[in-house]
Amino acid sequence: MNVIQAVKLYVSKMIEDSGPGMKVLLMDKETISFVSMVYAQSEVLQKEVYLFELIGNRNREMMKHLRAICFVRPTEENIELLKEELTIPKYGVYFIYFSNVISKSDVKTLAEADAQEVVREVQEFYGDYLAISPHAFSLSVSNCSRHSNWKSDALKRTCEGLTAVLLSLKKCPMIRYQNSSEMAKKLAETIKQTISRDTSLFDFRRTDVSPLLLILDRRSDAVTPLLNQWTYQAMVHELLGIKNNRIDLSGVPGISKELQEVVLSSEQDDFYAQNLYNNFGEIGAKIKELMDEFQKKSQSQKKIESIADMKAFVENYPQFKKMSGTVSKHVTVVGELSRIVGLHNLLEVSEVEQELACQTDHNEALKRIKELLNKDKIRNLDACRLVALYGLRYENHSNSNFVGLMDALRKRGVNSDDLHLVRKIVEYGGERSRGGDLFGQENTIAKTKRFFKGLKGVENIYTQHTPKVQDTLDQLLKSKLKEGAYPYVSSSQLKERPQDVIVFVIGGITYEETLAIYNINKATPGVRIIIGGTTVHNFQSFKEEVSSGS
Repeated sequence: MNVIQAVKLYVSKMIEDSGPGMKVLLMDKETISFVSMVYAQSEVLQKEVYLFELIGNRNREMMKHLRAICFVRPTEENIELLKEELTIPKYGVYFIYFSNVISKSDVKTLAEADAQEVVREVQEFYGDYLAISPHAFSLSVSNCSRHSNWKSDALKRTCEGLTAVLLSLKKCPMIRYQNSSEMAKKLAETIKQTISRDTSLFDFRRTDVSPLLLILDRRSDAVTPLLNQWTYQAMVHELLGIKNNRIDLSGVPGISKELQEVVLSSEQDDFYAQNLYNNFGEIGAKIKELMDEFQKKSQSQKKIESIADMKAFVENYPQFKKMSGTVSKHVTVVGELSRIVGLHNLLEVSEVEQELACQTDHNEALKRIKELLNKDKIRNLDACRLVALYGLRYENHSNSNFVGLMDALRKRGVNSDDLHLVRKIVEYGGERSRGGDLFGQENTIAKTKRFFKGLKGVENIYTQHTPKVQDTLDQLLKSKLKEGAYPYVSSSQLKERPQDVIVFVIGGITYEETLAIYNINKATPGVRIIIGGTTVHNFQSFKEEVSSGS
């Protein structure tokens, strides 16, 4: 199971099936994102695609010598745009691919519009999602709930995207869901109905053990999106923000023009692929190695004394230039991360966050939070997340001082919207909402594990926390996940350990969770797990998710 490979195969097939000759790739805003996540523009250009256009751009030139490959979502708007396009075609022939299931009536509408008979093919290719890494995907649906219920357009889009993931991976799964979440139950039932309605689409070769789709709700673990992160990919998203593999660095002091936006893609950047799960300390050492290697190469490039030297230089120049770009990009990104960490005392903040998430000494936690709230260097953003973490951890503690900490935030000058939001986070992920034991309080083994983790030493102090999804999957793979808490949509006779698991989190996933899945896959041969969510959160986007759902 590899979602990047699945979308890549679709894109390659589209281009190959359109035959030889110059091509234009006609997409909508969403499918452009789906394709750019798995292919660099330069790679697509090598496949005779000379032009990339938005289907909504009505000012495109007439170019009858080009073959048009249309890859669009099957929305009402896109059907209308395709009708217009086919009525007065700008290109010689059209190959139309929809990223999801298209109705027969829409196909008929397009056939009637194709009076000039320029359409050679209409097909469904189910690349209707953002493939973030081989084992992780997002549907880019933010703010999907209102008062713990689905917004109808968000449910529709989530069902379409999740169905596309299953179809692209050729999986017809059994479905389990988090019983404490009405939203999880609703999505599970909707997916089941879709599979039952389109049985021919899901008619894949049966395996001995059925694949499993496990639907969870972000409310069951509101702690993970609150924590500062210390592995490269997660840290970049937390402090700078990653959107469709792009990072906006325009606000970095003294940034050069060519580095104002950079692409971080494990498909196109070997250094990033090798280091995205390394922690911040390791990244510094790796960057130094990269710079040393680059300096060696650039020294050797200077010694051009013969025709043969020149020829060797010209042959190696693209790799040399690429390496130069990689070095300057990662030095800039890591330099900015380091500046932010120092500026806002994030190491100290993170240490207290981890203690709140993993330890149980209430008095010590309260004392340390109060100390941090009195420091000017601490951002209000981090002050709010510390108090929200405290609220989740100690909401029912006999000596809880949540009210006092809220007063301290007010005295710091935190605005009323953010104060309201801290309460909302505690409500969103509190005991009544999450329906489960998030902090291991009911489980002696979990308590002991947390205690020993806390004793492991300084190198582990910032990464003690493990997201709840890791414990849930641990239970699942040991066949101990309680059916009462995670029922099947329809009764299941097969209770063997599943080999292929697709985890989907309503309300969004985090990069800490994608790392957890990566580690489980590595440690459990014969089991393949992928994780997806409505979106990928950092604390900023999580705040918006919580506030919009209230």
